[in-house]
Amino acid sequence: MSGMERLGLNLLHRVDPERAHGLALRALQLGLVPTPGPHTSARLRTNLAGLRLPNPVGLAAGFDKNAEALAPLARAGFGFIEVGAVTPRPQPGNPRPRLFRLSEDRAVINRFGFNNLGMEAAAARLAARPKDAVIGLNLGANKDSADRAEDFARVLAHCGAHLDFATVNVSSPNTEKLRELQGAEALMGLLKGVMEARDWLPQPIPVFLKIAPDLSDGELSEIADVARASGLSGIIATNTTLGREGLVSAAKGEAGGLSGQPLFEKSTRVLARLSHLTGGEMPLIGVGGIASAEQAYAKIRAGASAVQLYSALVYQGMSLVGEIARGLERLLERDGFANVAEAVGTGREAWL
Repeated sequence: MSGMERLGLNLLHRVDPERAHGLALRALQLGLVPTPGPHTSARLRTNLAGLRLPNPVGLAAGFDKNAEALAPLARAGFGFIEVGAVTPRPQPGNPRPRLFRLSEDRAVINRFGFNNLGMEAAAARLAARPKDAVIGLNLGANKDSADRAEDFARVLAHCGAHLDFATVNVSSPNTEKLRELQGAEALMGLLKGVMEARDWLPQPIPVFLKIAPDLSDGELSEIADVARASGLSGIIATNTTLGREGLVSAAKGEAGGLSGQPLFEKSTRVLARLSHLTGGEMPLIGVGGIASAEQAYAKIRAGASAVQLYSALVYQGMSLVGEIARGLERLLERDGFANVAEAVGTGREAWL
C-alpha cells in the first residue's frame, strides 16, 4: 500500500461508513485510485463455468450496487466483477445508519436492505460497460414484491443481454423472509423461472447461486441437490453471517450481516462441505474474510475455482487486489501447481 492510499483510507475512516463508501466510489470515477489492470499469468488464468478469467480474484457484490464505476473497476486488478444487488424497482433500503465498521475485528456489519436505483438504471449503465472485462450482476427482489421469486427472473431478463454472468441472491439477511427462499421447494421454483429467463437471452450466461454461511449440513445437501437438478452453473459461498462469535468491537451488537475476518473460517467450512457434496464437479466461488493471498489460496484449496473480496478493501485499500493475485501466483509456484485449476480442492479434507 502506498503512502497516498494509506492517507486516503485514514481520511475515509474519519467519516460515516456509508458516506465513506460513496466517496470511495467517487474517487474511482474521478481516477484518483490507481488502476493498473489485472495481474495475470499462465498460472493465474483460469476458466470459471465457461468464463475466461485473467486471474481468480473477483469483486463481490455490494461495493458497486448501481454499476456506477464499471470502467475503473475493470482496471483495478480484479479478474471479474460482480455489481448489484439490483431489484426490479428502485428502493431506498433500510433506515440509516445501516453500515458499521468493526475495526478491532477487521469486519463490517451492514443492513442495507437492497438499496438500489432499480433495473432500468442498472441496464443503462451495463449497456455501456467495458467489453474487455468479465462483469456479472447480483439479482435481488423488492421488499414489498407480491412475487419475490419472479423478481429475480425479471431483473435477469431486463439486464442479461449486457452481462457475462448473474447471481441469484436469496441469502441476504437484511430483507425479511428472503432466506426462506433457500428451502429446497421454494428454491427449485425460483431457479426454474430464472433459468427460463436465462434461456431467452441473446446469449445464455452462467447463473450462480449465493448462499448463507448459517446453513446446516442437511440444508447444504438440499441446496447441492437443487443446484444440480436446476442446471445452475455454480454456487457462491458465502454471503454475510448473522453470527457474532468472538467479536470485540463496540458495534458488534448491531443488527445485520457480518462480513470480514470473523467470517473466514465459517464460510470456508461451508465451501469445503459443498465441494465434498458436489464431488468437486460444480464450480464454486469462495467469499468471506479474504484479506491476503494465503487466505485466497486456502479458499481455492478448500474447493473454490475463484474467490471474491470486498470488506478487506475497507481496511487495506484497492491495492490489495494486485497483492493477492501476485501472492497467489507465488504460492501456486511454490507448491508446484501449473495453474489455479490444479490446486482447486487439494486441501478440502482439512476443513471437513
